[in-house]
Amino acid sequence: MGYNKTIQMCIFDGNPNGRIMCELSNWNGRVYKVSRSDLNEFAKRDDADFTGVYFLFGKNSDNDETIYIGEAEKLCTRLKQHLKDESYWNDCVVVLSKDNVLNKAHVKYLENSFYCIAKEANRAEIVNNNIPTRSSISEFDESMLIEFIDNTKLLVSTLGYKSFEKYEQPSGKKAILFSIVAAREANATGYLVPDGFAVCKGSHIAINTVPSMGKSLVELRNRLIEKGVIGNDLVFSADYVFSSPSLAAAIVMGRKANGRTEWKTSDKKTINMLEQ
Repeated sequence: MGYNKTIQMCIFDGNPNGRIMCELSNWNGRVYKVSRSDLNEFAKRDDADFTGVYFLFGKNSDNDETIYIGEAEKLCTRLKQHLKDESYWNDCVVVLSKDNVLNKAHVKYLENSFYCIAKEANRAEIVNNNIPTRSSISEFDESMLIEFIDNTKLLVSTLGYKSFEKYEQPSGKKAILFSIVAAREANATGYLVPDGFAVCKGSHIAINTVPSMGKSLVELRNRLIEKGVIGNDLVFSADYVFSSPSLAAAIVMGRKANGRTEWKTSDKKTINMLEQ
């Protein structure tokens, strides 16, 4: 059962797009969000060169989210190296221990863990050239780091980055699944999530699109096929989150659609009807 968490947040200079420091009560970790242009200001802090992990966030040419996952014994020193040869990121999130107890083995373990979590979540393109290696640590250290990972995921998500969030199909009495059965073999199932609508693995999209669908929607459909999110058989290979029910419905149906009326429960109730 989940329980309430208390987060302390400091927005430096009153600028939410600059530097933010986050902490959880009764946890020795600390998370910073730092914009690329504010890295020199971050470097002035006493803990800027502590040992920890970091995430670089940006966008690719298709405007999709990207993430680079790294670790360093001197965090800010390593981040400044990224300024020289990488232009794909705009913001970084830095994770460290307030008492600097993390060592090289710890952060290698964390780096690999966050890489695997982001890979499974499939919410952003991972731009690491190699899969980080996982260090061998004691059972005691592993227990501490598992809690460290959970708390980091919570704070990173609170800052607005969803790369480590994996949505699963709802279950239980309160679960609400929606479906679309439409022309050209479209047959899909999905569910609402906090930041949009998820189409379920195994859903089948329409075999073609109508001429009036719109260039941007056709391009998105083609990109999802190229990336393997939708297979050549036009079936979703995994659950995939769209920014809205309407965008999800359009991709499934091969035409513009109002997702709040097209997606229906087993008893024919639309999203609009349930919300009202």
